[in-house]
Amino acid sequence: MAQLQGYTTFKYFTVTSPSPLVAHVEINRPSKLNAFLEAMWLEMGQIFTRLSSDPEVRAVILSGAGDRAFTAGLDVQAASENSPLAPGSKKEDVARKAAFLRRHIAEFQDCISAVEKCEKPVIVVTHGISIGLAVDIACCADIRICARDTKWAVKEVDIGMAADIGTLSRLPKIVGNSSWVKEVCLSARYFDAAEALSVGFVSQVYESKAASIAAALKLAELIASKSPVAVQGTKELLNHARDHTVADSLRYTGIWNSASLQTADFTTALLSGIQKRKPTFEKL
Repeated sequence: MAQLQGYTTFKYFTVTSPSPLVAHVEINRPSKLNAFLEAMWLEMGQIFTRLSSDPEVRAVILSGAGDRAFTAGLDVQAASENSPLAPGSKKEDVARKAAFLRRHIAEFQDCISAVEKCEKPVIVVTHGISIGLAVDIACCADIRICARDTKWAVKEVDIGMAADIGTLSRLPKIVGNSSWVKEVCLSARYFDAAEALSVGFVSQVYESKAASIAAALKLAELIASKSPVAVQGTKELLNHARDHTVADSLRYTGIWNSASLQTADFTTALLSGIQKRKPTFEKL
């Protein structure tokens, strides 16, 4: 598995290429259960922003290093030591403290949302402890696969706050079951892989982390073999449809395809089907 060129300077993530046109991003702080520091979410934002326009990548896998956790969420101890809300904070004025927090939260949100905004399809593979920020990240991915030992929880109420990085905005739209969403978010209770599959939060469950990553790689290779114009357009249109009316989405799709249908990929794909050969597509 080769290191992906241009991604070797990150401290808390490894970015490799297990197959042509596929990137594997791995959260790499296993000694702390891959719990996130501020430097980590800043790196994540940079990585996925770069992957979005990288012509060498057509599909992305995201997982966590180690056997125990995808991520235990926010490193609460580190966050409390550096928080403007901590005792002794220099920011005493309420309005100024609020402005600082608002900007801080927005930056955090943007870094995690970079996974969703990435033009390339992102497949997240979870295992073991997957709590708090793990759910935020998973909600941003396009496809969710998990190992049977995955233990999920929206844990924020247990540390005295409402989740603010995306779960409360995205999870209801993903599973379409308001009662279940409110149950797990209000109680902070754990739910397992079988329950996640039953409500549609994940699409596949495998016996182990290794089997889950193998399945994700097979799927990523399949996606990467398709026209990047078609795949990236499909992701864009699906995400747009989620957030707009049917009428708005149909109009947007028409405008989008008025340009995209002029690609050579369209002819290449049609002819390959007639000629019964595997098509190849230019990088995008």
